[in-house]
Amino acid sequence: MWGQRPSAARRAKLDSVRPRCAATDKRRRASVIIKTSVPELPEVETIARGLAKRVTGDLVESVWLGQKKEPLKSSASEIVAALEQSRVAAVRRMGKHIVFDLERDQNVRPTQLKAQWIVHLGMTGRLQVCEPQAKVENHTHAILRLASGRELRFVDPRRFGRLSVSANFDAGGIEPLDIDLDSFVAMFHGRKTPIKSALLNQKLLRGVGNIYADESLFRAGIRPRRRASSITREHLGKLIVAVKEVLKEAIALGGSSISDYVDADGEEGFFQLQHRVYGREAEPCLVCKTPIKRIVIAGRSSHYCPKCQR
Repeated sequence: MWGQRPSAARRAKLDSVRPRCAATDKRRRASVIIKTSVPELPEVETIARGLAKRVTGDLVESVWLGQKKEPLKSSASEIVAALEQSRVAAVRRMGKHIVFDLERDQNVRPTQLKAQWIVHLGMTGRLQVCEPQAKVENHTHAILRLASGRELRFVDPRRFGRLSVSANFDAGGIEPLDIDLDSFVAMFHGRKTPIKSALLNQKLLRGVGNIYADESLFRAGIRPRRRASSITREHLGKLIVAVKEVLKEAIALGGSSISDYVDADGEEGFFQLQHRVYGREAEPCLVCKTPIKRIVIAGRSSHYCPKCQR
């Protein structure tokens, strides 16, 4: 059934023993590997929830940053100043960013009691909670030493991820899980771009990416090339319901593990087993058996059923 987590027997086949440094050695593949993809809202939400359970309340004693400049959106000195001797008050997702809310005791630095550490994973970024004796992977760009004796490491082979600090971070756009129908309809009014491109516009909806846009459009019966402004309120109503359903189901299943994605515990997600169109080019539609088509819109692959979607 759609949205159900795989059975214990199925999961046992996919799982292996958890290493001491979560996400270091686990490279299981639950499904066919698809080309590298940026983690989207469900994956980032899953990682943020896992980190929140593991590091909330911990104190950052010291910070090591690598020499590669690409991952640092803020300067190294700004990142170190914000993190060192700060306590992790909360970890949450905002769009496709992971936000660490930091607090500092008044007697440490009274002029800057609160700050935020912002992590964007890019394509291959991972946050690992490790024992200090665990091997430091290649492409490790940041190590936060915690008062609990553990380390929080940022690893990113392709260096598209970004680390920054902020006083009041705003990712822009509206949270798709919170938006109401009137706001959703108004968002696309007069927009001549394809509906798929509009869904991917982070200034409109934050966090929706290629996978979940394709899956949502399929459930709503809308072709990805349809001009956003031409879609009726009725069909936009179906689309916003589909977007919320797909995102919630994906979060419940830990996201979609394609390419390098694992969560904060080194576990793969399972929503890729529920994909109805994404990555299924030329395979039969699960509803009508028509072969799934793949097209390119604004440089992004789009998958759809030519019979079920109009």
